[in-house]
Amino acid sequence: MMETREQIIRTEYSEVMQKSYIDYAMSVIIARALPDVRDGLKPVQRRTLYDMHELGIRYDKPFRKCARIVGDTMGKYHPHGDSSIYGALVVMAQDFKNGMSLIDGHGNFGSIEGDGAAAMRYTEARLHKITQEAYLADLDKDVVDFVPNFDETEKEPEVLPVRVPNLLINGSEGIAVGMATSIPPHNLGEVIDGVKAYMKNPDITTAELMKYIKGPDFPTGGIITNQDELLNIYETGAGKIKLRGKVEIEQVKGGKERIVITEIPYTMIGANIGKFLNDVYALVESKKTNDIIDISNQSSKEGIRIVIDLRKGADAQNLCNLLYKKTKLEDTFGVNMLAVADGRPETLGMRAVIRHHVKFQYELATRKYRTLLAKELDKKEIQEGLIRACDVIDLIIEILRGSKNIADAKACLIHGETSGIRFKTKESERAAARLRFTERQASAILEMRLYKLIGLEIEALMAEHDTTLKHIAEYEDILTNRSTMAKVIMKELDGYKKSYARERRTVIDNVEAAVYEEKKIEEMEVMFLMDRFGYAKTIDLQTYERNKEAADAENRYIFPCMNTGKICVFTNTGQLHLIKVQDLPFGKFRDKGQPIDNVSKYDSAKEHFVYIANLAELCTKQLIFGTKTAMFKLVAGAEFDVAKRTTAATKLSDGDELLLVAEYAEHDTLIMQSEKDMFLRIQASDIPEKKKGAVGVIGMKLSPGDFLSNIYVLHDGDTGTVTVKDKEVALHRLHIGNRATKGVKK
Repeated sequence: MMETREQIIRTEYSEVMQKSYIDYAMSVIIARALPDVRDGLKPVQRRTLYDMHELGIRYDKPFRKCARIVGDTMGKYHPHGDSSIYGALVVMAQDFKNGMSLIDGHGNFGSIEGDGAAAMRYTEARLHKITQEAYLADLDKDVVDFVPNFDETEKEPEVLPVRVPNLLINGSEGIAVGMATSIPPHNLGEVIDGVKAYMKNPDITTAELMKYIKGPDFPTGGIITNQDELLNIYETGAGKIKLRGKVEIEQVKGGKERIVITEIPYTMIGANIGKFLNDVYALVESKKTNDIIDISNQSSKEGIRIVIDLRKGADAQNLCNLLYKKTKLEDTFGVNMLAVADGRPETLGMRAVIRHHVKFQYELATRKYRTLLAKELDKKEIQEGLIRACDVIDLIIEILRGSKNIADAKACLIHGETSGIRFKTKESERAAARLRFTERQASAILEMRLYKLIGLEIEALMAEHDTTLKHIAEYEDILTNRSTMAKVIMKELDGYKKSYARERRTVIDNVEAAVYEEKKIEEMEVMFLMDRFGYAKTIDLQTYERNKEAADAENRYIFPCMNTGKICVFTNTGQLHLIKVQDLPFGKFRDKGQPIDNVSKYDSAKEHFVYIANLAELCTKQLIFGTKTAMFKLVAGAEFDVAKRTTAATKLSDGDELLLVAEYAEHDTLIMQSEKDMFLRIQASDIPEKKKGAVGVIGMKLSPGDFLSNIYVLHDGDTGTVTVKDKEVALHRLHIGNRATKGVKK
């Protein structure tokens, strides 16, 4: 019985993890997420197109189910999830995502507004004509290397013989490990002109190339607003392109205007159209503008049409600037032209992309015409053999009739061996001994049919031979003269441009940044109201006076303020939330109001109000702060006039909580009540003034485990009582003690 031995290899765990991670990262980078600079395709795209080519789903053939294509691709070439293959197929069929779609889709392939494609069992597809002509042609001419598939049962092309710079035309987006690519689409005609210009002058600069390739050409159109920055982006292969939608202002009856968006930024494709609509709603709800009365998405198959109806007298251009600043109508497209070049990821400028493409075109042409030349040379050899055979056809017939087998006849034709062959005359035998046909020629002669001896057939053979000689001369000229090869490549490019180029859709310009001028609101005094549920609003003073009794009974905070001012909200966590009065709803007394949560960063689930006041009033006063651990301080109200919407109003130690924020008056007294029913009354003037970032001083000396439960402020002449264990305590009769003492038990 044989023994099985296991070999245990001891190694450092970190080394194994490092090697495994690097292998995984390189696999994702090279074999999944990044396009190859030569054909501009990711592996899943390349394999899908090749599989459709192999299945014969050409542009002039019937559509086939996408499920069939996906299944065949997954089984033969791409051993990953069917969703990734179908997703790639769908994107290649969506004309609103590509500079030039490669697949002709039949059925629901999604929409520009973010609707997903139907399941692959319902949709059908076939290749577009340009895909067949410029991406998959000549695969039978040994133009690219074929490599084994994942299980080595099939062969697949390492790269497709793409004749146009697809990386620029269709762009690419992909996230790898530690790197990502984002290449915008460009115009086919412009890119072809740029390639031809480079072929004529390899020393051409990026700036000179941009005379032909103006910039990205997005399928959604729109406007590129930073033309001057494009040169640096194309030289470095990285940067930010600023995009705007195309906006038209239409006149409507009644003297009103409407804003109509007819083209959107490329980045708005999909769910971002819905987000744009929601952002416009938010501008109206937050009172950023009162000029919009309605918004509707009237987009259809004919194109984008988002209509924003305005109030009479509204400044439409100023409102457009607001939309540019606050919504996705103006957005940024991040460019990072990362692709696999010579087997490794590299960030490429536009000139480098074209250089790699042109180098690839010369390689394709060289391999193609070498293959064609070899075939023509084979044809020439056979044709010359048949022509010679026609001249000595009687001798060949005599050899065939006198031979015992094909081998003898063939040996005679190739080497002139006459032994074993019966000839009619010695002269025929001497002539046969001088024959020197090649192997191919001899085989062709033996397979030649008798009708080939007809005069017209011989003439056709001679004409075919002349054509073959012309082809050989043409192919040899292409292979030996680079200039001739360049003309052939450029002629092909001209053909693609003539057949498939379209007008540029994206406008490129230098546009100044949008400036929105907010309408100056008429300054007036209003009354701030907030109920116990945290719903706040403002009303005019006359409305308040008419409903004073009901307003005082129903609301927790009531005070006057200017509609241009701010409201301070102090919470138990020591935070200060500043709210613009104009962000609060202004209207009728019975209007519900707006939750404080909606107009500030206040979170009712994590904090609660301690004090709310008008900032303008506080700036002239001082505030007393008191906490659960009996830390007190005075702070100048002006310290809270800050730009931030949320800031720390005071510094709290761990576990502490803000209990009191109150306006300071010199003759006020403070009464502290602890959870263990200890009371201490001190003069408010005993509290020192500190900065808002300070912790403060001790107000009452607490026993271990004791905390303040309440802090009361008594103004000069005030009275007040609290109940402790069914016993009333008169606050105004408590003895005034010293700060930082224990107080008395009640």
